[in-house]
Amino acid sequence: MQLVVLTGNEAIAVRLGAAVILGSALGLNRELHGKPAGLRTHALVCLGAAVAALLALESPERSMPVDTNAIGRIVQGILTGIGFVGAGVILRDPNGHVTGLTTAATIWICAVLGIVCGLGYWSILGIGVALTALALFFGRPVEHLAEHLFKRHRPGSADKSV
Repeated sequence: MQLVVLTGNEAIAVRLGAAVILGSALGLNRELHGKPAGLRTHALVCLGAAVAALLALESPERSMPVDTNAIGRIVQGILTGIGFVGAGVILRDPNGHVTGLTTAATIWICAVLGIVCGLGYWSILGIGVALTALALFFGRPVEHLAEHLFKRHRPGSADKSV
């Protein structure tokens, strides 16, 4: 088996394409659960983070050397900024019930995975995507099982028995 090494525009296209596909997949999960931040939001967050990460690695015609400190500053900026986007989907009703936390978390992980796509760390990306998918697909059933096993109920759940 031969390893294909992409350079230049092909590598950029693969990294950005991976970010859009990944963000879309995570956003589709939120979309299917009827959440306000869905496929397009997650795809754009992931793509934007990947583009920003690529900026730290690439300069026009490679005229400037890569500044490793710039990568750290860009990551910090992305994660700080995305916190505001995530906070926008968290809501609290008059009874104190909070919603939107999982969607905020998926927006945050989309930004992180977008950074990973932009930097081209494919093994980290694979593990991160797998663990994110496990949490999204199996998290709710595990929560319900734990509630049943430990006889705990969430505030506002349908069963009000004590």
